Amino acid sequence: MVERTGAFWGRRHGKALRLGQRGLIDTVLPALTVDLTQPPADPRRLFPVAVDDVWVESGFGGGEHLLALAAARPTLGLIGAEPFVNGMAKALARLDGSPLAERVRLHPADSVELLDWLPEASIGRFYLLYPDPWPKKRHWKRRFVSPVNLDRIARVLRPGGEFRFASDWAPYVDWTLRRLLDHPAFAWTARTADDWRRPWDGWPGTRYEEKALREGRTPAYVIARRL
Repeated sequence: MVERTGAFWGRRHGKALRLGQRGLIDTVLPALTVDLTQPPADPRRLFPVAVDDVWVESGFGGGEHLLALAAARPTLGLIGAEPFVNGMAKALARLDGSPLAERVRLHPADSVELLDWLPEASIGRFYLLYPDPWPKKRHWKRRFVSPVNLDRIARVLRPGGEFRFASDWAPYVDWTLRRLLDHPAFAWTARTADDWRRPWDGWPGTRYEEKALREGRTPAYVIARRL
């Protein structure tokens, strides 16, 4: 099976945005968007304040995890990618007027272009949390985790950096682990059977996780270290 190398999302819109949400997309988002037309540089320079590291989250939903990280780590810069307009609007509502906006930058599309733009070995961590599992076999080519995208992630992570993946869909967890174990740039960090069953320290939870737990699914939390 050929694994897809392009876009990995389906629809970009849900219900119609309210007037205030449209205003945030028009006025706040442009100031926070990473300009991929500019030559790539140290991503720490994207922020108006000093940061000591930069982490990326791909498909941040409404921004719950992204903004919790920003609040918990005052010297961290974060770049969030999200193609879904309604999720972006939710995150912008929380960022508008917040000091966290100084340390958050956004990419209103999936993260492939962002990964290709970032310099080599320039970030410390990459998150992929509860991505669409595309459960039907004919849609597996849309799954974000593939050898090509793991190459992309490996290129931008510094040695010792981490790829963190969470999902409640067991077949996608297995899919991801197989590809990570086959990739020469990554090592799975689990040491015991429970390592991947427990959330990471400081994990704030997400609405997708809450739904999974309500519906009786068990999430998995995978950490792979860049060699």
